[in-house]
Amino acid sequence: MLLGPNPLTDREKDVLRLAARGDDAHGIAASLHLGEGTVRNYLSSAIAKTHARNRTEAARTAERNGWL
Repeated sequence: MLLGPNPLTDREKDVLRLAARGDDAHGIAASLHLGEGTVRNYLSSAIAKTHARNRTEAARTAERNGWL
């Protein structure tokens, strides 16, 4: 299912890339020098924008649509 133009911000893409490789919020936060709450906010936003149920599905949708 193609969802059109990329709705994700650069930071949401960064967070999803790391989530796709299996990093948890703590690991993503450490890698990107962000707070864990901030990472969770980015993940929630990306999940909503991709109409996904979870971070894994959001990453797959973003990859499938060429957004990552």
